[in-house]
Amino acid sequence: MRFIDRAKRVLLGTSQKTRIVSLVSFCFAFIAFGAAAVAPGNPPDTSEVAFRIIEEEIQLPPLERQLEKIRQEKQFYTREDKVRSGDTLATLLARLGIRDKNAADFIKTHEKSRIFLQLKTGQTLQAQTDGQGQLYRLATLLTDSGDIQTNIAITRTDAGFDISEETARMERIVEMRSGTIQSSLFAATDAAGVPDPVTRQFIEMFSTDIDFNSDLRRGDRFNIVYETYWQNGKFLKTGNILAAEFTNNGTPYQSIWFERTPGKGGYYDFNGKSQKKAFLKSPLEFTRVSSGFSIRVHPVTGKVRQHKGIDFAAPPGTPIRAAADGVISFSGWQNGYGNFITIKHWGPYSTAYGHMSRIATGMTRGKKVSQGDVIGYVGSTGLSTGPHLHYEFRVNNVQQNPAQVDMPNVHPLTAREMVRFKTNLADMKHRFTLMDSVSKPHQLAYNP
Repeated sequence: MRFIDRAKRVLLGTSQKTRIVSLVSFCFAFIAFGAAAVAPGNPPDTSEVAFRIIEEEIQLPPLERQLEKIRQEKQFYTREDKVRSGDTLATLLARLGIRDKNAADFIKTHEKSRIFLQLKTGQTLQAQTDGQGQLYRLATLLTDSGDIQTNIAITRTDAGFDISEETARMERIVEMRSGTIQSSLFAATDAAGVPDPVTRQFIEMFSTDIDFNSDLRRGDRFNIVYETYWQNGKFLKTGNILAAEFTNNGTPYQSIWFERTPGKGGYYDFNGKSQKKAFLKSPLEFTRVSSGFSIRVHPVTGKVRQHKGIDFAAPPGTPIRAAADGVISFSGWQNGYGNFITIKHWGPYSTAYGHMSRIATGMTRGKKVSQGDVIGYVGSTGLSTGPHLHYEFRVNNVQQNPAQVDMPNVHPLTAREMVRFKTNLADMKHRFTLMDSVSKPHQLAYNP
C-alpha cells in the first residue's frame, strides 16, 4: 500500500509527460517486486525422495524355435583371395570356398566371364557363397590400358548366372607427407609413408635442378601434396603430385601442378614459371658421373683424347630416359658406341646415348619421343670396360658440355591463367605451412 500511495503523490504533482514516464517506471518496479516475492529462496531438498526399482520378467521364445528360425534363413559367406602364380580355375575356386559346377561351367563358356580365366597374378577376387559352396556372387576390379577401373561381377539369379560391368566409382583423396633425409630419398619417403610412384614423380619434377644421385645432403627436407584414389575403403592408385617442396643444402625448390586446360597441365614454380626445361639434367634417375666432359686417357685404347660426353655409371638394365622431346634419328649398332640412339630435338639440338645393353621396344628411327620416355637400358656394349651410359649433348651436331649450356624454360602462363594459378597456390602454401608447423618439437602430428 505504501508503494501505491507514493505513486499517487508523484503523479499528482507533475506534468502530464512526466506522469506518463513515471507511471511506466513504477509498473516495471512493481512487476520486479512481485517476481522477487514469489521466487523460491532455496532449491527443494531431494535427499529424502523415495526411489523404487521395477522388475519385469520377459518371456523369450524357446531355444529350439530360435535355432529352427536360423536354420530356415539362408546363410551367406564372403571370402577374398588373390590370384597366385600357377593358379587354375579349379584351385582358385577351391580357395574361395566355391563348390559349384554350374558356376565353373558358366565361367568357362560365357564369353564375357572368360575374363576370370585371364586374371593376372596378384588380382583380388571376392566371392559370396552359401553353406554348401554354391556361388551367389564373384567379383573383381580390372584396370584397362587407359587406367580406367571396372567392376566385373558374376551374380546368381533365378534364371541362372548373369555377368555385369560397371565403371568403378573412385574417391579422390588429397594426402600430405613430409620428411627429412637421413640416408637416401627413398628411405625418407618410405618412412613418411609416401608411395614409390609418388617418389618417382617427385624425382622427375626436380630432376632438371637437382641431381638426386650426388646433390642430396643429410637434413634436406621435403613436403609433398599428392592424390590417391580409393574404392570402398581400398587403395587403388596414386595420382598427380599437386605440389612439392624440397630444401636441398639450404636452397628451397618448389613446384605446383597447374592444369591450363582440363586434363592437361604441368609443373610451375611459385612465381608461375614453367619448370619443364628443354633437357633433363641426367638421363638416368639414379647414377653417378664416372667420367666428365674433359681430356682423358681412354680406358680401352689407352690414347689421350677429348672425352666429348658424360659417362654415367649405373647397374646393367637401368632405364635410360630421353632428355627432351624429339624424333629418333638413329637407332642401332654404331662402332665403339655399341647399341646407340641419337635424338633430333628442335633447332640445332640433338642428344646421343651409347653402350646400351638393349634398345627399348619400338624405339626405331623416326619414332617421336617425349621428355622422360624410356629409350633403352644401361649396358656395356661397344668400347666399354663396364656398365654405364655415354651421353652426348650436341649443337649443330658438335658435342658440347651440357653443364655449361643454359637450358630454357617453356610455356609461360597468360594473365587469365595466372589468376587461377594464384588461387591454387594459396591453397598449397597453406598446406605447406601446416606440415612445417607439425614438424616442430612439441607439435601434434597431422594426419591428412
